[in-house]
Amino acid sequence: MSKIAQLAATPAFVALHTALQAQQARILAEAIAIQQIAAPTFEEAQRATYVQARFSALPQLDSLARDDLHNVYARLRGTEPNRPALLVSAHTDTVFSLNTPLTISQTDETICGAGIGDNSLGVAALLGAAELLSQSQVRLPADIWFVANSREEGLGNLDGIRAVYARLGKQLGHAIVIEGMALGHVYIGGIAVKRLRIACHTEGGHSWLHFGRPSAIHHLMRLGAQIAALRPPESPRSTYNIGLIQGGRSVNTIADEAALWLDLRSETREGLAALERSVLNLLELNRTNGVRFEVTTVGDRPAGSLPRSHPLVSLAHEALTYLGLTPTFECGSTDANALLAHGLPTITIGITRGGNAHRSDEFIEKAPVLEGMWQLLLLIGAAANLTP
Repeated sequence: MSKIAQLAATPAFVALHTALQAQQARILAEAIAIQQIAAPTFEEAQRATYVQARFSALPQLDSLARDDLHNVYARLRGTEPNRPALLVSAHTDTVFSLNTPLTISQTDETICGAGIGDNSLGVAALLGAAELLSQSQVRLPADIWFVANSREEGLGNLDGIRAVYARLGKQLGHAIVIEGMALGHVYIGGIAVKRLRIACHTEGGHSWLHFGRPSAIHHLMRLGAQIAALRPPESPRSTYNIGLIQGGRSVNTIADEAALWLDLRSETREGLAALERSVLNLLELNRTNGVRFEVTTVGDRPAGSLPRSHPLVSLAHEALTYLGLTPTFECGSTDANALLAHGLPTITIGITRGGNAHRSDEFIEKAPVLEGMWQLLLLIGAAANLTP
């Protein structure tokens, strides 16, 4: 019998599973309540306040704190205080602006709304796990740090989880990162990510009087088209995306400044460096009199990974197999990147299935949430018994 199956059969976890079954509707309702609080990256304060209030209502938790980046911390004490602690985290920010409509629509099977899966459900799962474990008869050897962290998305550059590690890192032995979607997928590797702001500067002028002068927008568009024509290798898998473009003053003004934001990714540091060199070579080819390019790094996510043989990965495999699901092991870009880069064994898991991530019609499936939460609780219980 696997460690997960043995744990699930203990009286304390049998009772925990019964309690979970009564909480499924509440977890979904909490996901909606969190989704209704706008939380663009760098503006997570209101969601942090919500999480802080929820943690405060659980007297079994201690060390409740909130830092300057709006990371919220709470600890469930273990029976062996000298054992390295387990970090369980979920990011509070979304990719959506403050004025994005947060309308929710539901069917019997799904909930649809901007940010419902990424990562409102993840935060609700974090709160649900903290509540269920703290109010149960389960006694775990290691301390569990429940943390709702900021700045995972976009230009946040993982600053939230980096601050968490700076605060708690010396206490930690393992970590579990929660994302709302991708149940059945276990992320054991963090892909390398570089984000660049490429700005073009020219003299500019009047569209009629100064026709022929270099336009920052025209030159940036040429560069963007050349980047879009790049064909990165399939191995190591590497990708790029121009996600934002900005510039110009008016329709009848030759632009003196324009900028694009470029996302570069690769499975390896070497692949990322090669892709970045390709972009910078194109930039050099576009330099000419009266045209100046400026490149600024606005995001740098480190790479890291765990072997399939690692005990934490084995537990994730056991948990999903125990639930009758087929595990899929992948690499991705999550908060785990920063933790893995520091050498902290970390996996990222999902709570349900869904789709249309980062779109206003993002959706999650309701039914699998019970399985996803049981997976999370069993993983926390088993990981709290691991030794680094």
